[in-house]
Amino acid sequence: MSIRIKSKEQIEGIRKSSHLAAKTLKYLEQFVVAGNTTDFINEKAHEFILKNNAKPAPLNYNKFPKSVCVSVNDVVCHGIPGPYILKDGDIVNVDVTTILNGYYGDTCRMYTVGTINEEAQKLIDVTKECLKIGIKECYPGNRFGNIGYEINRYAVSKGYSVVYEFCGHGVGIAFHEEPEVSHVADKNSGKRMREGMVFTIEPMINAGKARTKIDKNDGWTARTIDGNLSAQFEHTIVITPSGCELLTDVYGEF
Repeated sequence: MSIRIKSKEQIEGIRKSSHLAAKTLKYLEQFVVAGNTTDFINEKAHEFILKNNAKPAPLNYNKFPKSVCVSVNDVVCHGIPGPYILKDGDIVNVDVTTILNGYYGDTCRMYTVGTINEEAQKLIDVTKECLKIGIKECYPGNRFGNIGYEINRYAVSKGYSVVYEFCGHGVGIAFHEEPEVSHVADKNSGKRMREGMVFTIEPMINAGKARTKIDKNDGWTARTIDGNLSAQFEHTIVITPSGCELLTDVYGEF
């Protein structure tokens, strides 16, 4: 399948949805605290998205039962919100995808609960830097493989592993589109980026082994194979004539 080139009108629609997704993550900061359940975070996200005249894309997507993904500690991604009570020292990823006027915006970030240990903070810092490194590879004419090549090279140099079983993806008109954006790739591999392409970069970095295992009970929750911590950051990106724009970086953190 070919990679969709979005029109200016489509990009503007995706931008508005992306801004809402980012604002949802900001709104949730006050609720990612010790004593709250992950389901409570989901409820607050759901209310906020609906209040802003949008819909949460994950809800009922391939039978996913909740409105956002909440992944704690060794959960790599696709954590289903539930009765788990957050405690001091937890690291938490919340992944939000909004549908606003038919357009999708997709982003995630890490939160810390109370005081976390030095090892967890280093993992979060390296993961955020991995996303920044991937973003630097986003410009017309570059190959998609260079995103994963540079992310993996940096993560490994810091003693971490990169999850290869999940990847970034095209987004905007649908939840998941072409291309797949691998976070581990050969240098100068893959298709070339062109102006108007919209996709996510969302590296998942593990403190231990790169592999994951899916919980048999729910068929969604992906955990590290060895129980070590995992972290993730994600932005929706559009290729511009001279580089790229981070559609979900409303607060200028990148």
